[in-house]
Amino acid sequence: MKNIRENAKLKQKITLLEEEIEKKYEYNNLIKGDSPQIQKTFKLIEKAARTNITVSITGETGTGKELVAKSIHFNSSRSKFPFVAVNVSAVPKELIESEMFGHEKGSFTGANNRRTGKFEEANKGTIFLDEIGDMDLNMQSKLLRVIQEEEVSRVGSNETIKLDVRIIVATHKNLAEEVKKGNFREDLYYRLLGLPVELPPLRDRGNDILILAKYFADEFCKKNKIKKLKIATDAQAKLKKYNFPGNVRELKAIIDLASVMADGDEILAEDISYGSINSMDNVFVEETTLEEYNKLIIKHFLKKYDNKVREVAKKLDIGKTTIYRLLKEEPDLLKG
Repeated sequence: MKNIRENAKLKQKITLLEEEIEKKYEYNNLIKGDSPQIQKTFKLIEKAARTNITVSITGETGTGKELVAKSIHFNSSRSKFPFVAVNVSAVPKELIESEMFGHEKGSFTGANNRRTGKFEEANKGTIFLDEIGDMDLNMQSKLLRVIQEEEVSRVGSNETIKLDVRIIVATHKNLAEEVKKGNFREDLYYRLLGLPVELPPLRDRGNDILILAKYFADEFCKKNKIKKLKIATDAQAKLKKYNFPGNVRELKAIIDLASVMADGDEILAEDISYGSINSMDNVFVEETTLEEYNKLIIKHFLKKYDNKVREVAKKLDIGKTTIYRLLKEEPDLLKG
């Protein structure tokens, strides 16, 4: 009797978890925003979810390609079956075939046990091949055969396993250009093209930046059990001027940090910092005047060369008087 009750509780938990996952990947929860660009993306996702067409997602790093793939899967007829993601660029070239198709015990050195491949794991569900543009030509030909034959053989086996898998691919590369360069097979390109979904960069999404910022701030406060934070007008202005090279992923990181740094009940402009990998990137991330760009560039080189005006003037091929004039106007230019 006890086992029956425990099994019932377990089934209930699984059902609730499945409902939570499906709710998480509803269109409205996927990518917050109301810009024309993202509304167009929503429509394509809806169309993709209604059929089993192969989907190719393109967009810059951090635009949310895997989230789109998951949304398509969890809103499709395959939602009760596995969603399996493979980052092609993260798998070593010598292991990619085994990773994708599996292998038999003893099929190569180190193959101590039989392994099920990602395609087999995804049977009846969806396989998401991220950064497909990084796959080498040899593996591309093997992938093409699997797609054409709708079956797979583990490495070291003659047995074929029938597949019923929906394929979604993503890349930040232009695959058509990769085909022209000889880096990507043309026949595989047309097999994978299917329904193209292009994700717009965050900098082109206008007011979506603020919608997403508020969403991320609310989520952070909720998860960390702290009072909700508003985003002050000066902080909003600073966010809207930024270029977001890391897109939505970067915005989330910026807002998470700003939520920690905020002292009151608002996120202020001073709480927002841009953790650029290269310090010179910060010169160009905000849209500003040429005069302001000049000041930022001079400030960068003054810091780099320990405030040696003569050396900076020589490096930038400008007169020392230009730098001294700026320093007289803005003494803070020497501050880090």
